[in-house]
Amino acid sequence: MNALGGPMIKQDRTVMLIGLSGLVLAVLFSIAAMAAGLGNRWGLWDFRKGIALFRWAAYGELLSTAIALTGFIFALIIRSKKSLIYASAGLLIGIIGLSAPVSMWLTARSVPPIHDISTDTEAPPQFTMVQKLRKETDNPVGYGGPEIAKQQHEAYPYIQPLMLKVPPAQAFERALSAAQRMRWKINHSSLEEGFIEATDTTFWFGFKDDIVVRIIPHNSGSRIDVRSVSRVGRSDLGTNAKRIRSFLGKMKGA
Repeated sequence: MNALGGPMIKQDRTVMLIGLSGLVLAVLFSIAAMAAGLGNRWGLWDFRKGIALFRWAAYGELLSTAIALTGFIFALIIRSKKSLIYASAGLLIGIIGLSAPVSMWLTARSVPPIHDISTDTEAPPQFTMVQKLRKETDNPVGYGGPEIAKQQHEAYPYIQPLMLKVPPAQAFERALSAAQRMRWKINHSSLEEGFIEATDTTFWFGFKDDIVVRIIPHNSGSRIDVRSVSRVGRSDLGTNAKRIRSFLGKMKGA
């Protein structure tokens, strides 16, 4: 009895240590992943460093999940409740932590690497005031041309101008109200020009995307075109297309 007690206790401690290590690492790498985005949002580092930190946090989360899974399996074998709790918690946190990078990776593979989306790709609405807010290192506001348009039409065929059977002045008020409800920062708006320029900030990384809305007369009503452009990065992971679709949906609902 005593002869077996020592090895069993040592085995239990080893398994518990594995499960606890997986839990601690899962928590630490989850914190690192959150900090990667918030640090960029708060201006603590450049977005490239934030993305690099997020990538390494994802690798670390994968490692912690593997360790926690190992601890979970051994805890089941030796029937150690305490070790099972540690390993289960680490496994759960690791899986949750991996969900964000996996989702982003899958999205990146499903959308084209573009960051400029417009309902009018032949004569896209042009920015004026927004150019003063951009840095020299930011993406240019000039439209990329037929190649970008082709990729957009293939990936987002639903991004089309909105036709409303209301006069331009009424359409403008609808557009301004929709932009405010989406909590965009309005940089410039002119009823006479039929233009609204705004900036939207993403929740996690704090990426800033600029939007221009153009309202012009069309037949007996109005035509609304929207363009959304990311300031940094090559791919927007579909964010600009989602934003335009949501905005036009709110205008239709109004």
